[in-house]
Amino acid sequence: MNKTIENTNKLLNFVSKKFESGELNNESLVQLIELSGSYLNLRTIPKYQHDTGLSYNGVKKNRIIKVLFSVKFVIDND
Repeated sequence: MNKTIENTNKLLNFVSKKFESGELNNESLVQLIELSGSYLNLRTIPKYQHDTGLSYNGVKKNRIIKVLFSVKFVIDND
């Protein structure tokens, strides 16, 4: 098994167990999301468009787009 996949599974299991046992709370999960978003340089398409000067369609067609919580985000961490 790929080490990245193995570590991802370990991390997800760790967070799940800690949250379910009460050792992590909602604020902990929000902080984890914020940290992840900063590593991914996560921005909505309009925010990314504004920051880079690209067109909306240019961003949609030429960047990595992921839908999280029913919102489209650009991942730009190169």
